[in-house]
Amino acid sequence: MTIPVRPQLPPVVSPLEQGRGIQLELGTESPSFSEVFTRVLNDASQLQTDSRNLIEAFVRGEPVELHQVMAAAEEAAISLEFLVEIRNKLTDAYRAVMNMQA
Repeated sequence: MTIPVRPQLPPVVSPLEQGRGIQLELGTESPSFSEVFTRVLNDASQLQTDSRNLIEAFVRGEPVELHQVMAAAEEAAISLEFLVEIRNKLTDAYRAVMNMQA
């Protein structure tokens, strides 16, 4: 009896391991807040997409390990929570500025 061998999907690598983390170098011009925020939004969106793709592959029966699926889903959830907290802090800061008396 032979068991068919299916191609393996590449392992899930976190954004920090991929080098997508935000890195600032001394002596160079710092990125603006909008650039950093845009990069964080894009990374969170990519994590959501990667998580969805792994879940779909797992459901289709492709050779994806359950721990990879769970790790990718948790990483995507944490990035979304982080974005929500950023939004909340920005909203609080805006309200504080608007309530200041001149």
